[in-house]
Amino acid sequence: MTVNLPYAMTAELTHRCPLHCPYCSNPIELQKRENELSADTWLNVLEQASELGVVQVHFTGGEPLLRPDLELLVRRARELGLFVNLITSGVGMTEQRVRQLVEAGVDSIQLSVQASSSELADSIAGFQAHERKRQAAEWIRASGLDLHMNVVLHRANIHSVEEIIELCAEWGAVRLELANAQYYGWALRNIHQLLPSKEQIQAAEVAYARAHERFGHQIELLWILPDYYEDFPKPCMGGWGQVSLTVAPDGRVLPCTVSSDIRSLIFENVKERDLAWIWHDSPSFNAFRGYDWMPEPCKSCERREIDYGGCRCQAFQLTGDASAADPVCKWSPHRGVIADKVGSIASANGNGDVGTPIYSYRGR
Repeated sequence: MTVNLPYAMTAELTHRCPLHCPYCSNPIELQKRENELSADTWLNVLEQASELGVVQVHFTGGEPLLRPDLELLVRRARELGLFVNLITSGVGMTEQRVRQLVEAGVDSIQLSVQASSSELADSIAGFQAHERKRQAAEWIRASGLDLHMNVVLHRANIHSVEEIIELCAEWGAVRLELANAQYYGWALRNIHQLLPSKEQIQAAEVAYARAHERFGHQIELLWILPDYYEDFPKPCMGGWGQVSLTVAPDGRVLPCTVSSDIRSLIFENVKERDLAWIWHDSPSFNAFRGYDWMPEPCKSCERREIDYGGCRCQAFQLTGDASAADPVCKWSPHRGVIADKVGSIASANGNGDVGTPIYSYRGR
């Protein structure tokens, strides 16, 4: 099959983070500081990415602000003509740091928020971060950059969707991603505390529509579907190894940010292989390209060019087989895994009230 050139690269500079969010997308086995790529290696990776055809680079973590060489990497990325986005918790941000990042050439900064109230937000994050985020938002706006924001929605905060949107509008965001939690890694470990009921999802969708009428003229709103309640799975990153790639803190190159959890694959490292070879020729990136790998019913399904068989990471974590039909799909032979999980959570949580969740916090 024809392999596209990658459009975007996610550069995970570190897994270190002051927050301990229970839905963290980083793997359960976090990379330690001593395993992180050096600045020189990252500079080389950026050059290879540019030569490969990458247009956008997203610096993230963990918390990328913990890297003192962040500005150096941002500057080099801009020199190479890449669009540079920084994804941050805002913790550790200072007015001076924002100025330095702007001077280095950062194009946009995306700030996370956990809830509309500081008490709930800090409880979810496991850290008193909410006020620091508000101050970071103020500095970002004062620098002249557009403020982008994101929030992960789950059982403890989904009841306040409208208030979250109102808060982000008040803080001056021009774009807000409302991402219903995706259950991998830490989120899967905490799914009994995080997964909302179907009724909560439906109520949140009504609140979202109401807020869209109120704030849609001043802030772009994106709603990421909670696929445990869908009939069909979300597309697998626009196709496995088709649109983007991720470089983990230790240098492993991944088709998506959570694919390191697929233990049946070996992912190549930029310390040992060129990025172009990894993208075009590595077994891990070619494992689920095209359609030949698909089992039935995916292989003959008319939706195979829409969802690419669903999420490989979800298939592996729920069935132990990364090539299995995504259990979210109503035609998957593994659909019962989702039904059983949703049913057991609904039974355990009774009437759907939000209690005091006990999380297995990331990094603790």
